[in-house]
Amino acid sequence: MTAQTSSRAAVAVVGALLMTANAFAQTLGVPRTPWGDPDLQGTFTNKDEVGTPLERPREFVGRRLEDITPVEVAAILKKRQEDRPRVQADASGRIGPTEWQSQVDLTNGSRLWFVTSPPDGKIPPLTVEAHARTVARQEAQRGRGPADSWLDLDLGARCITQGLPGSMMPGTSGNSYEIVQAPGYVAIRYERINEVRVIPLDGRQHVNVRLRAHMGDARGHFQGDALIVETMNFRDESAYRGANPDRLRVVERFTPKPDGKLEWSVTLDDPSTWTGPWTFSMALTPNSEEPIIEYACHEGNRAMANTLSGARAEERASQEKRK
Repeated sequence: MTAQTSSRAAVAVVGALLMTANAFAQTLGVPRTPWGDPDLQGTFTNKDEVGTPLERPREFVGRRLEDITPVEVAAILKKRQEDRPRVQADASGRIGPTEWQSQVDLTNGSRLWFVTSPPDGKIPPLTVEAHARTVARQEAQRGRGPADSWLDLDLGARCITQGLPGSMMPGTSGNSYEIVQAPGYVAIRYERINEVRVIPLDGRQHVNVRLRAHMGDARGHFQGDALIVETMNFRDESAYRGANPDRLRVVERFTPKPDGKLEWSVTLDDPSTWTGPWTFSMALTPNSEEPIIEYACHEGNRAMANTLSGARAEERASQEKRK
């Protein structure tokens, strides 16, 4: 057998093995890409989770998510839907700001709160160091109004970023997300502020810690059918919940479920900010009818100009009173 013939035979064997593995995975209900990775691709939404609190509500003290029966969950979600304010609801039952024209049904929510660890459903307390950083930020702002400059407004209001994991947290708009895969890569598109993350899967190291990004530096791998993504190297102004960008490590797990949903679980670890790591999770629901559309954040948006002009008007009025 020549070297060329041997090489062709090896390629044929590998191809046959990949096809067999793919067919076997399909029979188990786990789709695979042509190159053999779990296929997570599609458009997803978490808009029906918009009424779910991050931490465990007070009325559930002493109970865990797994302690609450599906019947009780359904009843509570139904009550949340009934209590949700309706703004010019039309005949089809659309609720919320009419400009979004999005049907939100809280009864489709996946849980009653998001934090799964610690078991009490609460974010761990801040460290002494984190309290000191908070005080320092407040001192830096003292003597300045909340709109002394555009720099006083948060990055979301300035249409720069929602950060990570903020870009995938449910809100009044921009709740569509798209996952795209290629050999060695997974990309996640976020409708809100047009964020995109390209996540290498080839085992490469994180970039130098001096290279920072609002969405951090992500590295991924598959563990069984789940996609695991570790992200570091955040910028100070966009680190989640005021975390220390030098220490913050975010680990996401995207796990496909039999009903087609993805369970998105996020663990935040920063020993200089919280007294322990904590995890929250929620469902991402397939929804091909709501693909990502242009998020024209500044188009017709007078919020920043009006905010700053209002602050200037207050200053002028204050000066007039002193005269």
